[in-house]
Amino acid sequence: MALRHLSVKTLFFLGLCQVGRRGFASSPEVREAPKKIAIIGGGIGGTAAGFFLRQEFGPAVKIDVFEAGTVGGRLATENIGGHEYETGGSVIHPLNLHMKHFLDKLSLSPRADVSSKVAIFDGKELTFEESDWFIVNFIRMLWRYGFNSIRMHMWVEGILDKFMRIYQYQQYGYSFSSVEKLLHAMGGDGFLTLFNQTLEEAMLAEGFSQVFLNDVVTPVTRVNYGQSVQISAFAGAVALAGADSGLWAVDGGNKMVCSGLLYHSKAELVPARATTISMKMRPSKTGTVHLEHYNSASNFYEVNYVGESGAAHSMYDIVVVATPLHQGMSDISFSGFSPPIPSHFPGRYHQTVATLVHGLLNVSYLGTTEKPEDFYVSEVLTLENKASEINSLSSLNPVKIPKGYSPSPASQRKVWKIFSSQPLSQQHLQQIFLSWDSVFEKRWLAYPSYSPPNRRTPPFILHDRLYYLNAVEWAASAMEMSAISARNLALLAHHRWYEQTDKINQEDLDTRLRGEL
Repeated sequence: MALRHLSVKTLFFLGLCQVGRRGFASSPEVREAPKKIAIIGGGIGGTAAGFFLRQEFGPAVKIDVFEAGTVGGRLATENIGGHEYETGGSVIHPLNLHMKHFLDKLSLSPRADVSSKVAIFDGKELTFEESDWFIVNFIRMLWRYGFNSIRMHMWVEGILDKFMRIYQYQQYGYSFSSVEKLLHAMGGDGFLTLFNQTLEEAMLAEGFSQVFLNDVVTPVTRVNYGQSVQISAFAGAVALAGADSGLWAVDGGNKMVCSGLLYHSKAELVPARATTISMKMRPSKTGTVHLEHYNSASNFYEVNYVGESGAAHSMYDIVVVATPLHQGMSDISFSGFSPPIPSHFPGRYHQTVATLVHGLLNVSYLGTTEKPEDFYVSEVLTLENKASEINSLSSLNPVKIPKGYSPSPASQRKVWKIFSSQPLSQQHLQQIFLSWDSVFEKRWLAYPSYSPPNRRTPPFILHDRLYYLNAVEWAASAMEMSAISARNLALLAHHRWYEQTDKINQEDLDTRLRGEL
């Protein structure tokens, strides 16, 4: 990427780290600050929302985070043989500025880098195996696909350059009321087009060959989203960015960001499952009910929940739902709203099964003639055909790299992670492995099933002061997308509370900044 672009992005990052709360948004005194805020969900989106809401509304507001499971949500680890391994979201892009900012604030560190090699498997044999030499890989790709590979990196880089605009908008306190408006602020009509066409359509229109899409692009979308090049082009571009160089993870596990944000925000963890959110009217001192316009603070939200001590409820001025409101993901119901709020929005989440196996790989399953002691491939991607029953096969490194650690060949027992759409049978495991000590299976409804065009995206604003963070996942699902949505909703909640409409849905940032200066 060009140095001039890197310098601008570095400037944005420094701004994110150094500008304080008042630098993002001022708090007018014409209205009393909210007293209580509820966040439903303790994953990266919910804990980031707590962090940013604290930043916007100050130290006095009480923030409760409802999480019935483990803090981290789809960021999770599993202990195998005394070491923790990632079972959920595992990689972060070098240009994910919010995640970098979180590490700085929480005094966390990136995990030590470990060398890796990639191969592509067609269900019978390896069609491509990465060399230790860059020039060899370059010549191979050039021979097979011409300049498609180079052009793909340039295409993704162009999208990332526009994507980076959101950090500047957020640095200056601007927010957006819908996913579409957020995307348009980043990349104009071009991003909305990417959002509503398939990755295959977009890349073919850019002149990429169908063979390149089948052989190179599809394996990347399969490992990152478990889906083909029929996913939306915007989500596909995020997937391709997830195959870029410089990817990193958090030392000790990515879920540590969530627990760190929860602690830093001074939010209270409520270990309970939210069941119902209702709108209530606040009684006056005379016992009557205020009937002012709903935009006033006379109404509030009652969150009903069930924990270890049984059922209970609490009242809040602002509520952020940071868990997917889709079938199989949530059982929250909404009561007393007009128009009614659905418990489940259209669309479904795609199942990805993560199977962690501590065992000895059967390299002949991959159709290679290499000896196990010489086989150092750590990431096997797959083509889309009936012979490929798995989406990927990768050897895992612990979330905390021991001193002196180095990758081991396939002749040694180690932890492998298999992504597949369905659980693996005993017979299938016997094909892939010569033997194993343990098998751990986690079935994730990991990300939406992307089927453009997106005729109706879930809203950010469910009601006056009731927000839906996970709507952003229908553009693309990633840790940074959740963090961006959390920042956007914290700003949106702040501006709507204080009626700062000039900070909502405003584009042409450069022009506006010149006017403000």
